[in-house]
Amino acid sequence: MLIEQIQIGGFEIFCYVLGDEKTGIGIVIDPGGPAGPILNRASGKGIKQITHIVNTHSHVDHVSGNKEAQEATSAAIAIHELDAADLTHPNLGMLAMFGAEPSPPPSILLKDNDVIAFGNESIKVIHTPGHTLGGICLYFDGHVITGDTLFVGGIGRTDLPGGSYETLRQSIKERLFTLPEETIVLPGHNYGVTPTSTIGREKRENVFV
Repeated sequence: MLIEQIQIGGFEIFCYVLGDEKTGIGIVIDPGGPAGPILNRASGKGIKQITHIVNTHSHVDHVSGNKEAQEATSAAIAIHELDAADLTHPNLGMLAMFGAEPSPPPSILLKDNDVIAFGNESIKVIHTPGHTLGGICLYFDGHVITGDTLFVGGIGRTDLPGGSYETLRQSIKERLFTLPEETIVLPGHNYGVTPTSTIGREKRENVFV
């Protein structure tokens, strides 16, 4: 599977493009900035069709490119059902701060253990509430995209609506730290000493968990 980690936006946000290199079909995860550079990166790697825009959660910094990306690709927007309302009715102050437009409504409401298929590839949804009620991680081929659930050496903030430190800690320990230790962690922000980690490293070194 093609895996492209793209830093975009003003908060060191990581967007991801995943693709089936045989069919040229791919998905975009958390387009937190202008869609053009993201889609150009995908096209440059041989991905000619984007079928899904997947949001790990509803915060504006991770979804601000949804509208532009959907207009360019006609891709389906997917988010966990518990974050769907916040996606289309965001905090207006946050929208203004990011200079963003509200996202179009999702056409796919995700649940725990759902599978998103594209070409001959697929990813599995892991519901990890705590940063938001409907926060998710995405597991595939020895990798896990963790959004704002788990960072390299850190965790997502829990002081916003829907956040809970105890819930987030439980999600990490019970849903992520049970994955194989060699699983590569692909976080939602470039906040750590390295852009990626492993589940084993975070179990040993992450002082917040």
